[in-house]
Amino acid sequence: MTANIRPDELTRSLIETAHAAAQAARDETLRSFRGNALGTTSKLAEGFDPVTVADRAAETAMRAVIERLRPEDAIVGEEFGAKDGTSGLTWVLDPIDGTRAYISGTPTWGVLIGLRDASRVLMGIIDQPYIGERFFGGFGIAEMTGPHGSKALKSSTCRTLDEAIIFTTFPEMGGEAEARAFADLSARCKLTRYGMDCYAYALLAAGHVDLVVEAGLQSYDVLGPIGVIEAAGGIVTDWRGGPAMEGGRVIAAANATLHNEALAILSTY
Repeated sequence: MTANIRPDELTRSLIETAHAAAQAARDETLRSFRGNALGTTSKLAEGFDPVTVADRAAETAMRAVIERLRPEDAIVGEEFGAKDGTSGLTWVLDPIDGTRAYISGTPTWGVLIGLRDASRVLMGIIDQPYIGERFFGGFGIAEMTGPHGSKALKSSTCRTLDEAIIFTTFPEMGGEAEARAFADLSARCKLTRYGMDCYAYALLAAGHVDLVVEAGLQSYDVLGPIGVIEAAGGIVTDWRGGPAMEGGRVIAAANATLHNEALAILSTY
């Protein structure tokens, strides 16, 4: 399965596997959230890049689901690296996107699942276990399910920066150049907000946010959001308008017109 995807048994298998993996991660992350046994350590010798027992348990649970249901597929995860496959499909997993939020008790973290082939993202999930919301995009589906019901996802029609709501997780945006670029862009927008991690991408897919701009991302940070946002009508690229599947400097926009306007600024940095 590469270029053409039909709504057949394979597609159903992939969708069912994605939801089963998300549910497994939901169970594991909720087990520890706001508890006293997070086992938090830092991945860095200097600085603070946290990982918890829940990060590892959630990725282990997702891998177990995928290996049982789709043993021929490859897997790449933040905590346990890469497993080769033979199908041409790769699952890309971030068990807790927003571990800083997770250990702070704020419900803006999420579980990210992306599915890709050699050239494109096929499907994505952004799941927020504590809120109980799941955003799914792929195979002609773009929907959010949660405690308040289900609805189709559709990105906004905002066309100009002066009407746009823009998000990023960290004001410093990775480095001095990236911080200057974000400050330049956000100064032209109607409203700037910070600190939402992957949930900002979910809000963009749902039509509430118009731009998300980040830097220093890894593939597992962005594969899931790409699948959801593209299915909802948005666009995700790097700051030069190229593919963003490998991470780095990333912009997500509600539509192509707004994307082009934002790129005119970001591409100069």
